[in-house]
Amino acid sequence: MFLGTHTPKLDDKGRFFLPAKFRDELADGLVITRQQDRCLAIYPQAIFEAEAAKAMTGSSTVAKVRDFQRMLASGASDEKPDSQGRLTVPPHLRQYASLDREIVVIGAINRIEVWNAANWQRYAEAQEAAFAEMDEEVDPR
Repeated sequence: MFLGTHTPKLDDKGRFFLPAKFRDELADGLVITRQQDRCLAIYPQAIFEAEAAKAMTGSSTVAKVRDFQRMLASGASDEKPDSQGRLTVPPHLRQYASLDREIVVIGAINRIEVWNAANWQRYAEAQEAAFAEMDEEVDPR
């Protein structure tokens, strides 16, 4: 399970250090892809495969299903952290998420998300009130 908020820096080669607490779960490989809200999602390989299997259950004759499948798969990249725990973000994904030096890496339970720091700040501030007001329709606890 991925939890917490971290603020590594993206270097000139498009790499950042994965938070140490996430490295073991990602050491055998991962998939990085587009996520809604103009951020990136990093999944352990097995979890990405499960998410892809869910996406495949929709009929490709439905335009929104095709759109989702295309965007998920076409942006996806199999990666493996280097021996120092750094992950390289492919250029097309850095562009999609507007990543520059200042990034935020958050745990999002079954995935990690990588955000442009300013975009994350705006998103988090906008969601604070809505989160406080969530009811059982969203949170079934």
